[in-house]
Amino acid sequence: MAGSWIEPVRLLLEAPSPAVLTTYRKDGSALVSPVWFRWHDEAFEVVIAKGDLKLRHLAADPRCALVVFESVRPFRGVEVRGAPELVDCDVTAARAAIAGRYLGVADGERFAADRASKPGVLLRLAADNPRVWDLSGILPA
Repeated sequence: MAGSWIEPVRLLLEAPSPAVLTTYRKDGSALVSPVWFRWHDEAFEVVIAKGDLKLRHLAADPRCALVVFESVRPFRGVEVRGAPELVDCDVTAARAAIAGRYLGVADGERFAADRASKPGVLLRLAADNPRVWDLSGILPA
């Protein structure tokens, strides 16, 4: 199945689709956060600002889940779960690329430049066993 799931949802992954990242508190309850993402080098990538609560959760419990979905027909979606790789690096380029998906290239670059003084961590979550759905087959014509 490796890679075979991508083609049916490629347009979803390339679009500025909504995404939700779930991390877990010490008591096991979930924190569900809307995030911007990109699909890059066979993984979902999200920039998280250093000091963000989500990073504290991941330090205590490395599990997370990411859901990407369409809010219009054909209502496709992808859910991945696992322990992400947290890359401590200069996130400026990734931040600009991700923001550019949602804001347009020029505004994405401005967004990243405005946050250049705010370091971040690149969360990379591989899609080893994704749950994929496409409701087009059950929707009325």
